[in-house]
Amino acid sequence: MAVLGGIMVPHPPLIVPEVGGGKEQIIEKTTQAYKKAADFIRELEPETIVLISPHTIMYSDYLHISPGYQASGNLAQFGAPDVSMQVEYDADLSNRLCELAEDALIPAGYEGERDKSLDHGTMVPLYFIRKVYAQFRLVRMGISGISLYEHYRMGMLIRQAAQELDRRVAIVASGDLSHKLKASGPYGFDPSGPVYDQKIMEVMGKADFRSLLEFDSKLLEKAAECGHRSFVIMGGAFDKMLVETIRYSHEDVTGVGYGICTYRVKKADDTRNFLEQYDKHRRERVQQKMQTEDEYVSLARRTVENYIAGEKRITVPSGLPSRMYEQRAGVFVSIHSAGQLRGCIGTIAPTTDSVAEEIIQNAISASTKDPRFSPIREDELLDLEYSVDVLGEAQDISSPDELDVKKYGVIVTKGLKRGLLLPDLEGVKTVQQQIAIAKQKAGIGELERNVQLQRFEVVRHH
Repeated sequence: MAVLGGIMVPHPPLIVPEVGGGKEQIIEKTTQAYKKAADFIRELEPETIVLISPHTIMYSDYLHISPGYQASGNLAQFGAPDVSMQVEYDADLSNRLCELAEDALIPAGYEGERDKSLDHGTMVPLYFIRKVYAQFRLVRMGISGISLYEHYRMGMLIRQAAQELDRRVAIVASGDLSHKLKASGPYGFDPSGPVYDQKIMEVMGKADFRSLLEFDSKLLEKAAECGHRSFVIMGGAFDKMLVETIRYSHEDVTGVGYGICTYRVKKADDTRNFLEQYDKHRRERVQQKMQTEDEYVSLARRTVENYIAGEKRITVPSGLPSRMYEQRAGVFVSIHSAGQLRGCIGTIAPTTDSVAEEIIQNAISASTKDPRFSPIREDELLDLEYSVDVLGEAQDISSPDELDVKKYGVIVTKGLKRGLLLPDLEGVKTVQQQIAIAKQKAGIGELERNVQLQRFEVVRHH
């Protein structure tokens, strides 16, 4: 036995009549589709439902799986305390899933449970399913700020665990779509909202699970989506499987997107090896980058890849431009993943004998010692973007009028406190904003006076 199929469903409390009080009629199309999705689960007759909810315990760097043997909850926070339920967990399956995640170096497991109660992202789907089918145990898991790639791999582990334990498993991917579809909605409007909804329904309607990994992170953020990572995990459970897909509905009448699809596993299909295809694309993309990046960025990349993959610090290589051996300067190495900062460490003044050595030192620090982030993992290397800023000499200035956020970085100093901000950073549009951020980094109060200002230029390599 293994994963039999799954459903993509939203979780608006409004859809539960005891909560909606008649208002649920405005999403009647979604209600009717939900009933069909519940009937689909009943037809599969799973022994275990693995339900992924964005509203259970969530961490930026860890994917939580609910521990224990049972849990309960109700919809009291939505005005319906009588809508309550208790579920029995499949502890054997969740235990095995935790073990497989540990072996695969995916940060997931039982740690950090702050509240055992069932969340509405779990209870709304179960409200419909339990009306027609109740002979199942549950594995409840959340989502995380870790990469989409790792979420997909987590889905693959669900199928592996089901196969090893000979379980009949169904997946419930609980998640609303964009929350930014209408100006009249509770979250307002953003043009990215309708773009996301159209794209995600097209992808899920075709079971094109590879495309789930390729969504732009800025689109996901601007659209204020809810369920994308739930869908990615389910997609991973169907990797190398042919699935029969039915798209039942999509509504946006409340300003939040609700989409419902069902997926029935038909047979193994090695042509749907989406993770392998995506990995090949990632490798090709890195090769293209390496052909165009200059020696500064190339050295940062090689440093990180060698250190993370083999825990070896490279020596300064031969064949670099002479200025990289001869110049001494402060250097900042910045690392991004999917458009998001993943690490940035630098030196204001030179601390080594050459810019090349400075790059090696700070690239290792940026990838492993930035206190804002966990150390970079080997599986992330193909997704990383690098930039190297070589700092010019700092100049004392007497007024913010001598700054320009595009041209100059700023250093603020008061006593032993010192903070730096590079120039031309995304989101930093004014000198006042630039100084405020530099003060914050230094631990200098925003209103503190008699702060020494310096400016510097950089040569940016990316």
